[in-house]
Amino acid sequence: MDDLRETGDRLNPRWGADGLITGIVTDAASGELLMVAHLNAEALRLTLETGEAHFWSRSRERLWKKGESSGNVLRLVEARIDCDQDALWLKVEPAGPACHTGARSCFYRRVLPGGSLQKEP
Repeated sequence: MDDLRETGDRLNPRWGADGLITGIVTDAASGELLMVAHLNAEALRLTLETGEAHFWSRSRERLWKKGESSGNVLRLVEARIDCDQDALWLKVEPAGPACHTGARSCFYRRVLPGGSLQKEP
């Protein structure tokens, strides 16, 4: 482990070939998993500078601030990077539902044996 990325004290993200890293978003108070999204360098910079979560939308191919249209922003409480700096964990205070469907979390369906889905109550 002589790689400074793994042992050093500087943020040095290991961007994927597409220029993105994965962002895991949890509720800072409850620990609940809210969503998984992707960040490019600009999204990470804006998230750290503004204190509100920004991401790169792969489907829309553009930068977006979570809550820019719904008002359901995610206020950053803490950001952590994993050991090889290719995944980010954002602990946030959500201002409303995290999912665009209106569900509190994007992970509101359980996968049952056989592949059917069951919504959480």
